[in-house]
Amino acid sequence: MRKNIVITGGTGFVGRHLTKLLVANGFSVSIMSRTKKVNTENVFYYTWDVEKQTMEEEAVQKADYIIHLAGANIAGKPWTDKRKNEIVSSREQTAQLIYDTLQKTNTQLEAFVSASAVGIYGAMNGQAICHEDMQPANDFLGLTCQKWEVAADAFEKLGIRTVKIRTGLVMGENDGFLKKLAPVFKFKLGAALGSGKQYMPWIHIDDLCRIYLEAIQNPEMRGAYNAAVSDDTTNESFSKVLAKVYGYKLWLPNVPSFLIKLVLGEMSKLLLTGRRVSDAKIKKLGFQFKHTNLEATLRDCLSL
Repeated sequence: MRKNIVITGGTGFVGRHLTKLLVANGFSVSIMSRTKKVNTENVFYYTWDVEKQTMEEEAVQKADYIIHLAGANIAGKPWTDKRKNEIVSSREQTAQLIYDTLQKTNTQLEAFVSASAVGIYGAMNGQAICHEDMQPANDFLGLTCQKWEVAADAFEKLGIRTVKIRTGLVMGENDGFLKKLAPVFKFKLGAALGSGKQYMPWIHIDDLCRIYLEAIQNPEMRGAYNAAVSDDTTNESFSKVLAKVYGYKLWLPNVPSFLIKLVLGEMSKLLLTGRRVSDAKIKKLGFQFKHTNLEATLRDCLSL
């Protein structure tokens, strides 16, 4: 009998790819959704209402594992005070609903795996390499991820093996941040942003999903893990490679920082700051990235 994995945020970019991988590896998947959808073979849909803190309890009762991906898109809308509250609360409230339902149904999980982000190290620039044992930054990105992970740590206190996946920029075909960048570079209008020196830790969607699978299958995985390739890609080097993939060299000057700040406000930090991260901890477990070459990854994701 297939073991069952509940995925929150399962209809999103990462969730869709992850569902396919899990089913292919012999699991059944239950996806939490705001609206009822038609079940397919080994993929089942259950409804929840996070604002009302209600969900179909059967989803949790049949779960062997839970993968928690749900949360408002941090780059989806400008960072007004209201939007900031939505970003944080969407992560805390969804985790709280799962936690309360677990206790109510007295369900015993084998593991709880939560998404997080390398943003926990903050909107920083510089040469410091970020390891999982570093303290969270005291800015919006750092505090958001910290609260996200604190919500996950509550499951650890219940005796459930808990894993937190600190994700970099996810690259995949026709989705993720490449979906917005590709048209600009395709028409030879690409340019580096600001100084161009900000680091851009990235990961191929296939490798990210394999890390989640590893978190389910490997009982040694516990705590936080960076999910990004340690190749020290900067915005400038990324932009040059992306232009190369489309068959030209960058010719436009860098987009000035002040212009990006004028348009995006505080959210401009997502584009103008970055961080170097270490992938040593996940590799120490024996995990091997299949996509480590930026140019090859971009060509794969863009089918070029």
